[in-house]
Amino acid sequence: MEIDDITEIIINNSMEIHKKLGPGLLESVYKVVHYKKLEKEGLFVERQKPVDFVFEGISFQEGFRVDLLVERTVVVELKSVEKTAPVHSKQILTYLRLLNLEVGLLINFGGATLKEGLERIVNNYAPSASPRLRVNQKGVSQ
Repeated sequence: MEIDDITEIIINNSMEIHKKLGPGLLESVYKVVHYKKLEKEGLFVERQKPVDFVFEGISFQEGFRVDLLVERTVVVELKSVEKTAPVHSKQILTYLRLLNLEVGLLINFGGATLKEGLERIVNNYAPSASPRLRVNQKGVSQ
């Protein structure tokens, strides 16, 4: 499955979750609901995935945890805050670099609509998706 197909499924499920549950729940609720919905879609999803990495020759076991890793290719970071901060997208870019992955999604369920809470972060990736999937995309590259 192509990355853009995976992100489309993730985004569609996010919009459905936001529409049905609304904003304001704890982040942990959105994580577990999203995890279950994506699994129902037939996607391989890892929740709170521990990530090991090496820095300057030192190995860090479980250096950080990714909210959702979908199909071993897309990092999904979920928030439930009034407004995300610039550090949130930078965090995902760092995850992508350390995991050597290309695409991540920052999804904030805290806003009135999901549109303003959706951000696609890329790391050396040239999307093949139609422009409709590139709403709010941040073209962050190395």
